[in-house]
Amino acid sequence: MLITVSDKRRTPAQQSGDAAEAVVVALLESLGWTILARNLHVGRHELDIVAIDPGPRRALVVVEVRWRARRDFGLPEETFDWRKRRRMRDAAFGLLDRGSLPSGEPLPHLPLRFDLVLVEPPADPGGEVRIRHHRNVLGG
Repeated sequence: MLITVSDKRRTPAQQSGDAAEAVVVALLESLGWTILARNLHVGRHELDIVAIDPGPRRALVVVEVRWRARRDFGLPEETFDWRKRRRMRDAAFGLLDRGSLPSGEPLPHLPLRFDLVLVEPPADPGGEVRIRHHRNVLGG
């Protein structure tokens, strides 16, 4: 079950999104990924997760997390439109141009990949959240 943390500065939808990102981070870490940054602001854009996929082909991965509480208005994949793709690409290339994370840690020289991870509530009450991981969503 997805757990939200109360923060009066964040809307309930933002809190649910934060919780979905935490679930995705935990999943990726359990698979051996190294999380370099979360909610990284690059110019006017934000990257949800920047991580290293250990492979078999190591890659620097920008992960967009999408959360939907219900399917009344479609699947979470449908919210990943051309505008969001452009913002994600622009932010990632801005980060590469900078060459380092805000902490000053240099970015590793690895192939860049864009992934989309979708999180939905359990199909049955008390069940597990549903996660779908789409790799290389922007091609390349």
